[in-house]
Amino acid sequence: MKKFAVFVFLITMVHLQVFSQHSEPSSLKAYKIDKKIKFDGVLSEPAWQQAMHISNFTQRDLNYGEPVTERTETAILYDNNTLYIGVWCYQKDPSKIVAKNLNRDFDYESDDNFQILISPFNDNRNGYLFVVNPNGARTDVQVYGGEDGNKDWNGVWDCKTTLTDEGWFAEIYIPFTTLQFKRGSELHWAINFERDIASENEQSLWQGWSRDNSIFAVNRAGKLTGIKNIAYAKKFELKPYGLAGWRYDKEEGNSYPLKLGGDLNIYLSPTLKLNLTSYTDFAQVESDRIPVNLSRFGVYYPEKRQFFLEGYDMYNYYLGDRNNAFYSRQIGVEDGEQVPIIVGARLYGKVGKNNIGFLNIQEGKTDSISSTNNTVFRYKRDVGKQSYIGGIFTNKINNTTSNQVVGIDAAYRTSHFLKNKNLVVAGSFTTSMEKFTLQKEAITYRAYVDYPNDLIDNYMAVGSMQSSFNPELGFIRRTNYNSYSWYFRISPRVFTKYGIKRLLLKPWGFTAYYTHNTGELESFRNETRPLGAVFRSGERFEVNLIQSFDRLDEAFELTDDIIIPQGKYWMYKYELQFETYQARRVWIALFYNWGGFYNGRIKTFESELGVNVNQHLNFNGGYSLNIVHFPQGEVITNELSLYLNYAFTTKINLSLFSQYNDLNQVMLYNFRLHWIPKVGSDLYVVYNIGYEERVKEIDYLKPQTTDAAVKLVYRFVF
Repeated sequence: MKKFAVFVFLITMVHLQVFSQHSEPSSLKAYKIDKKIKFDGVLSEPAWQQAMHISNFTQRDLNYGEPVTERTETAILYDNNTLYIGVWCYQKDPSKIVAKNLNRDFDYESDDNFQILISPFNDNRNGYLFVVNPNGARTDVQVYGGEDGNKDWNGVWDCKTTLTDEGWFAEIYIPFTTLQFKRGSELHWAINFERDIASENEQSLWQGWSRDNSIFAVNRAGKLTGIKNIAYAKKFELKPYGLAGWRYDKEEGNSYPLKLGGDLNIYLSPTLKLNLTSYTDFAQVESDRIPVNLSRFGVYYPEKRQFFLEGYDMYNYYLGDRNNAFYSRQIGVEDGEQVPIIVGARLYGKVGKNNIGFLNIQEGKTDSISSTNNTVFRYKRDVGKQSYIGGIFTNKINNTTSNQVVGIDAAYRTSHFLKNKNLVVAGSFTTSMEKFTLQKEAITYRAYVDYPNDLIDNYMAVGSMQSSFNPELGFIRRTNYNSYSWYFRISPRVFTKYGIKRLLLKPWGFTAYYTHNTGELESFRNETRPLGAVFRSGERFEVNLIQSFDRLDEAFELTDDIIIPQGKYWMYKYELQFETYQARRVWIALFYNWGGFYNGRIKTFESELGVNVNQHLNFNGGYSLNIVHFPQGEVITNELSLYLNYAFTTKINLSLFSQYNDLNQVMLYNFRLHWIPKVGSDLYVVYNIGYEERVKEIDYLKPQTTDAAVKLVYRFVF
């Protein structure tokens, strides 16, 4: 073991890439226009030819350091209110262009696409990613910290594309009001571009094509210059909504909701935004997929409500071990019951080096729940080129609850460790209070070191949470523990002549939990991957060996009929995974896991199938099966989900989500029509059907719940 550790250390020390990942030109000058261009994706106006073009794209994959295989160019225009981006993606054989999607927020990793990273802050941390495919489909991401992104954010921008026998071409416009940026007579922003050619499994970037980073790495981007004296005069964005609906409940009968409300966004400065909301409604939000859960811990569901998604990272404070100090889905729900949001305010953005996220939401009362006020204040100050120090305060108050959380955290980040490697050293210390009074045994802390790079990914962490730590606005998976984690992965790029892109090896990846107040081992899980690979064709597979331990201090009720007795359980499992390249018209993913499960044996099979009929119609289905044998009986679970999407155009989309889960006794259908009459405004028609009792014996013509709603959100800027 000691020899192996020395070997790993030596690999880490000598693994230095000789390329700088920058080529000239590394800056792009925007060209000022005095009159509007015709927004049609043709790029025929003289201004596009007069503007500076860049074409020096370099491959990250498959052939690192080589020029892009297909000619690629981009140029930028601007006027007082808008940024225009022209894209020329030439293709020698246009029949190889992969463009399966037409809908908003498409899965861009499975299509030919062009990506634009813009960091108006120019702070080496944050930015916006805009992605288009040859059909003109759009998706966007808010980028945080140079490595994470919020894919659920929806900015106000648009795109037009054309396809010819020379390739595909795009015209993109982004209003300056979509971006937050510093004032200045002349602006200097960080910018980068990426072109992905799916048929060749090829990724090429303008700057920073290191395999240790994605395009999210703002600090490796090039520069955008030449933007001068822009107006940024529109400071208010009003988004009122109206909703009319019908709801049927088997026990309560029919009701006919009629709602009015809206948001007012005030740009206090180009980098600081105040969002005021009243009678916020989330009828258009897609239904959650409810997974089969055979563990003794709760399920974390991601936030999907658009009101909470913009600037989401401004409020994020991760406690480690799948725990969070703030979980926005705690707002609008009390004791498992939905409650109305009467009024709220959010202030988020940047002032100099200060990153601010403030939120105050007043929930209405119901028959059994009093009105509740929720407050969150998150602060981070930029330190150096990529690091920060910050803190959080949360407060939840109603007639029965007064709960507060206070914490501090900091992270040192660098992309120049060993000359050009990534390294993160971070920690946090947090406590909870009741009625603003410190409690005993109510502290949690975490510290970790992360070396996330292409060849070697090494992560080590220690954490602790005392038994009385209680964040009412957070998400806690477990408490009263000390944890120790070490995840070590190696991904050498060898055997390429056999069609292998990279191996996926994991000598170990474990987390051990010890009960805080006794020091006794509570849980342990380790995954070893002796063999795994991604192929140049896009397919991938893994072989995993899993060892785990769980101490049950009290009986665990798995189902109504099966109770797992208290005790100490060592479990050993084997796992196989296989996935085909998702850029194909038909792709499949398979997962098989078998071995010990407490005092029994388990077999788990999961599969996923994706089918692209054409650019309008896409299908994705998943199925999971668990067969568990216990001395006291057998448990068999089935979970089936179906996503079907039909995009009439890039602005009109019809989707269906359906799910069957016999463990949780759930069957549901969610139909949603989404029309974008103009960018920033939305019309939704939503229809939900739910069966929640004894789904194997249901009457399909008599669902327990039925909801129908029409919601119009219209955007005004002034």
